[in-house]
Amino acid sequence: MSLRAAFLALTVLVLAPSAGAAGAAGAQTGGTVPGAADQARIEQVIRDQMSAFRRDDGAAAFAHASPTIQRKFGDPASFMAMVRTGYAPVYRPRHVEFRDLVELRGAPAQQVLVIGPDGNPVMAVYSMERQPDGTWRISGCVLLPLPGESA
Repeated sequence: MSLRAAFLALTVLVLAPSAGAAGAAGAQTGGTVPGAADQARIEQVIRDQMSAFRRDDGAAAFAHASPTIQRKFGDPASFMAMVRTGYAPVYRPRHVEFRDLVELRGAPAQQVLVIGPDGNPVMAVYSMERQPDGTWRISGCVLLPLPGESA
């Protein structure tokens, strides 16, 4: 099995919506994958954070992170240092293509195909968290290599 085939099989197992994940998500998200309005809001949060990264606006980028992420990094400068060193594809993307919004461990996760500054594709999987005021924030991002994928 090729690396790409193994990745796709793993992605299906981990990211595919399931009755169990949908049921577990109900308490946090109000049901299965959020409706169209929330999907648009989630996409906009990610776009806004990427735009802040492009401008090197640490305060704006940090504002889109969940309270847990904000506590972990403490301040925008520390957060931006982590993003610059470990998340170059989302920090300086050449291309961004939003894919499916799925359930992951009972919460919405937005899949985003990103071509990084090195020209290599990755799937950025953004876990999202609804805040008490109803807004969405990014609670994590995992970059998964996609050998052979192109935009």
